[in-house]
Amino acid sequence: MTEIAPQATSLTAVQRSMGNRDIPAGPARTAVLRRRYEAPVAEVWQAITTPNRVDRFFLPLSGDLRVGGTWELQGNAGGTILACEAPHLLRLEWTPVYGRDSSDHVEVRLEADGPDATWLEVEHASTADVFHNDPDTGCFGVGIGWEGPLHYLGEFLRGALPDYPGTEWYTFDHVEEVRLAGLRGRAWAEVEAEHAAAGNA
Repeated sequence: MTEIAPQATSLTAVQRSMGNRDIPAGPARTAVLRRRYEAPVAEVWQAITTPNRVDRFFLPLSGDLRVGGTWELQGNAGGTILACEAPHLLRLEWTPVYGRDSSDHVEVRLEADGPDATWLEVEHASTADVFHNDPDTGCFGVGIGWEGPLHYLGEFLRGALPDYPGTEWYTFDHVEEVRLAGLRGRAWAEVEAEHAAAGNA
């Protein structure tokens, strides 16, 4: 089996930005992550929408997986599927398991880059204060939470992951996760400062 690459190898592969948009809960801020994968768009789409593929690189996925149906990532979040336009657009209501008065929206967009590569973009929009990053105080926004799954999606697509759920093969390394959070948090703090400097709330 191909060796699984360390998460740190993906730090420069992710393009990060922040924005603003309206969602049903009100005016929201967004964290946007964009990354290129060496796989056809149909293959990437199947990886992010098929339960027994999602659980290889992320978490167990269950629910009534159709537009208007519900979904749940075990121990993480759940909600309603708002749009599913294969193989280019998936839009979800995103309610963290710890609960909030309102739900976030997550949109995943895929764009073919020729026949054998794909650009994937994740936009996480929220009216809640979940975007601030200050690694020196241990404050991290939602952007860094997407970076691990995007890394392991890449490893799944290149055939490096075991053919069984990530909950069975992944070993949490606290020291390494803290180090990665600091590196990712500083990258997001720069993006946050640029967004604010451009006159955005």
